[in-house]
Amino acid sequence: MTNLEAAMADPGGDNDDFDMVLDPKVQESIGRSLKAHYDDIVNAPVPDKFLVLLAQLEATEQRAAGASPDDLK
Repeated sequence: MTNLEAAMADPGGDNDDFDMVLDPKVQESIGRSLKAHYDDIVNAPVPDKFLVLLAQLEATEQRAAGASPDDLK
């Protein structure tokens, strides 16, 4: 069994003979890629279907609390 196979078989890290280290350039590349994907998700518009569902939920909560939708504006 290679060191890599041993490390994969023992994910708890009890194998002190082998530490996996990524090249700093690879880490930077992964970090940039993750940040770009995160930014895309954060900046994506909320689908209309979700907005309708949120409005329905808010209206239901307002009715349950005894407030009319015009009272909160």
